[in-house]
Amino acid sequence: MNLHTPQGHQSGFASFDALQLDEEGKAVYKAILADFGADIAGLSSRLDISRNRLREILARLSELSLIRATLDAPEHYRAVDPNVAAHMLIAHHQERIAAEQRRVAQIQLLAAELTSDVVNGARPHGYPDGVEQLHGIEAIRDRIGTLVKSVTGAVMTFAPGGAQSEASLERAKPQDRELLRRGIRMRTLYLDSCRKSPATMEYAQWLTEFGGEVRTAVSLPIRLMILDHATAVLATDDKDSAVGALVLRDDGTLAALCALFERCWETAVPLGAKVRGRDESGLTAQETEALRLLGQGLTDEAVAARLGVSPRTARRIAANVMALLGARSRFQAGVRAGARGWLSGDE
Repeated sequence: MNLHTPQGHQSGFASFDALQLDEEGKAVYKAILADFGADIAGLSSRLDISRNRLREILARLSELSLIRATLDAPEHYRAVDPNVAAHMLIAHHQERIAAEQRRVAQIQLLAAELTSDVVNGARPHGYPDGVEQLHGIEAIRDRIGTLVKSVTGAVMTFAPGGAQSEASLERAKPQDRELLRRGIRMRTLYLDSCRKSPATMEYAQWLTEFGGEVRTAVSLPIRLMILDHATAVLATDDKDSAVGALVLRDDGTLAALCALFERCWETAVPLGAKVRGRDESGLTAQETEALRLLGQGLTDEAVAARLGVSPRTARRIAANVMALLGARSRFQAGVRAGARGWLSGDE
């Protein structure tokens, strides 16, 4: 509601909204302002407001510095010049804002002190400065949530483990949306096996539509997130990334992790492209990787985890490779694969 005043009383207020006055309060103030003053009896009669209620309203108007009681007649009130009242209210609110800002600054200082205590207390024995250890999935999520708020350039992620659960994807969406909205370059590597997961592919497509970049690789070494090439969050358990993580900031370590990501990114397959079929040896990329992992002595369960498939599928892949090589054992398969040059070079 706009405040209209008689000629000669130019109001310093464009609206009553900021004053938190109800309709009765507005009416009382206008009446006092229009008549250059009024007493309780006259206001009560003219506005049909009980005297007790009127005293409450007058107390509120006095608190807002809009009116004041006259010295010679305590129940007679005059309006304070609206412009003067406005300046008084503004000064009052500015002081409140300044007090709130001081309180916020104190909270920020306390948060910084507590964070420092937590980080120092979380640093594992035997690790250098700049290494922070996180225990459990909630601590990991909270720390990542804090770190991404200060990202200015890029986020690179290894997302192993196969198909991502719908719950985890939905939980990640607000954070990813905010990063993309800020123009952050997001590159995410999933496993090739995720291409068979509708939920994961739908999310990956959503990322690309908003400017993210997604590729898939036949296997990924560990769960990893690199922020601005300056901070990395690295899972401490390659079998269960929810167990814990390290937050790393060492320049040498970051350079190595960034190089690892770039190498995997270069050889990965863009989301819109097809994963390669069988090579000249008759092996798919997944079978080649399974053969390499088995050659390193990994169990079926470990191979399954690295490929993002079930142990049953990993056993089937191993059986197919052994059949292709005419081998009766995995050891024999490794020997024959090596003799044929299938495990040479990067393999």
